[in-house]
Amino acid sequence: MTREEKGDAMEEWSIQQIARLAGTTSRTLRHYADIGLLAPSRVGGNGYRYYDRVGLVRLQRILLLRDLGLSLPQIAGVLNRDVNAHDALTHHLSWLRQEQDRLTRRIAAVGATIDGMEGGEKPMAHDMFDGFDHTQYRDEVIERWGQGAYAEGDRWWRGMSSAEQRDWQQRVADLGRDWVAAAQSGIAPDAPEATALAERHVRWLTGIPGTPTGTPAETKAYVIGLGEMYVADERFGANYGGTAGAEFVRDALRAYADANL
Repeated sequence: MTREEKGDAMEEWSIQQIARLAGTTSRTLRHYADIGLLAPSRVGGNGYRYYDRVGLVRLQRILLLRDLGLSLPQIAGVLNRDVNAHDALTHHLSWLRQEQDRLTRRIAAVGATIDGMEGGEKPMAHDMFDGFDHTQYRDEVIERWGQGAYAEGDRWWRGMSSAEQRDWQQRVADLGRDWVAAAQSGIAPDAPEATALAERHVRWLTGIPGTPTGTPAETKAYVIGLGEMYVADERFGANYGGTAGAEFVRDALRAYADANL
């Protein structure tokens, strides 16, 4: 029986095993313990540290939150809040699956383009941009703001080069990731960090032709209305880590709009 199998049978793993499984180092895990972020489940008489399954789940959440760009103090704040670990991981999994789908489609599109070029074939335009789709919310835009708003935005999008479209999509993905990180950090919707994100979000929205932002009053109504739509429609909420994340974005946008628009 291997050491890993013994650890699994005992429902605990040594610090060296956990470091290897998680792709980190024993030094990092000891640092997490020193700052109160991840304590071992027990310390043996020889001084070796061991972790049980509760510790493994906590470490998984730490690593996920690190990937979102949270600092260690922010991660501690998230983990110390009275939030069910299962619910938190469920929301995070929803966001990860959406990102996985988007990236899988993009990988396939780029791979198909390369295969076509190597085979001397012309890439099919409708296949090249799978995963870059800007039309998925077409019906909602038309219903709320009219055919003209959608048509103008569509012309703007199609007028971009493929590189400009990819850059724009990346900025959108970065914004969504930063919203998820902010929501999970436990800050208030009107905190300075949330206000800065809301301002960035509004700049992004108002940079799209066709949006109803002709006057400050129209912009305010548009921003607040979008925030409500993020919560009401789970497809939008998935961009922000689920319902709780969408509610944070809605509240932050409303606080920003009330104070600045």
